[in-house]
Parts: sequence; C-alpha cells; structure tokens
Amino acid sequence: MQFDRAKLKAAILHTCRAVKPDQLGAVKLHKVLYFLDMMHYAQTGSAVTGATYRKRPYGPTCVPLLPILRDMATDGLIEIKHVEFYGRTKTEYHAHTEEEPGLLNESELAVLDEVIEFVCEKNTARSISDFSHQLPWEMVEFGAVIPYESALLLYPVEVTPEAFDATEEGLAEVAETRLAADAVAFSKLSDFRSRVLSEIGQG
Repeated sequence: MQFDRAKLKAAILHTCRAVKPDQLGAVKLHKVLYFLDMMHYAQTGSAVTGATYRKRPYGPTCVPLLPILRDMATDGLIEIKHVEFYGRTKTEYHAHTEEEPGLLNESELAVLDEVIEFVCEKNTARSISDFSHQLPWEMVEFGAVIPYESALLLYPVEVTPEAFDATEEGLAEVAETRLAADAVAFSKLSDFRSRVLSEIGQG
C-alpha cells in the first residue's frame, strides 16, 4: 500500500475543521484516520492515505500521524494545544487553513465525513477505543501492523477461504470461528454506523 502524505495532511485538516476542538483529541484523530482508510479499502479496494496502522492498547494507531502533526504545526497549518480535561491532559487541534482542494475526491470525502460523525459526534474517546478493539485488531500482536486486507472483516458477510488469502497466517481460522457466531451483512458505511451504535448501546 503506497503512503500518500499529502492526502493524510488533507484528511487531518478536514477533520480538524469539521470538529470542535473539544470533541477531537489524539485518540479520536487516530481512529478517524484508521476507519477512513479501512472502510474505504473495504468498499473500493484502495485506501485513502495508505498509512500504516499498528495495534496499541487504546486501539489502532496511525504510525505517521505524530511526525506529520509536528511538521504541520511547524508550518503553521495547525495549532496543537494541551488542555486540562477532568483532571487529565487532553490534546486539541486547531486548523489554521483548509485542505488543498481536490486532494480528496468525492467518495473519499463522503467516507471521511461519515467516519467523523460516528467517531467524534456519536462516541467518547473511551467508547471509540473500545469499539476499535474488533476482529482485525484482535488478530495481531501488540505493536504489529494491522493489514489492510483485514478491513473486510469490518463488513461481516458470507465468509469464504479466499477472503483471507492476503491476511496473516491463521486469520481464516479465527475469523470463521468469530463470524460464525455473529455474522451480519451490510453494504454501506451508514449500515455499519447503525450496527456500531446498537452494539455500544447508542443506537
């Protein structure tokens, strides 16, 4: 998967402009980017940014995010603030400019806006972290890369051995066991959001 630095910056700026600073912290920003890339990959066969995602205790994290945020702050594109939030320190992001027009196409922006709504408006940092601990996250060791092919498991449909050809060794066995007990078919991100909300008691 080829990484597109410009698209990642565009996705970050779009997200920071779309969400109030107090609704978007580091945890949620990582999750917005993860679901953006994975859901778009599952729908079209290609990621938006092509960033690498690794398994961390609070869910999938976007590996290039922190250095790119530092560069964007240095360039004056965003301002990063650390504020007190219920006795803890929370990171806020303030965009100082819009993303470059045309970098994100219509379908990519549509998925991004859906994901922003779900992650930032329908969830807390805690609930979205809990939800991100799904099958793709569970199948790899801590610190390991989460393969893009596992995004297909976010859309639990009829499973065939071919669906797991490109994933890590042992993926098929675990997935078939898990999905056999809880297989629900849906084809659009809006359906995904409805299922998510019902699972975490917000639908």
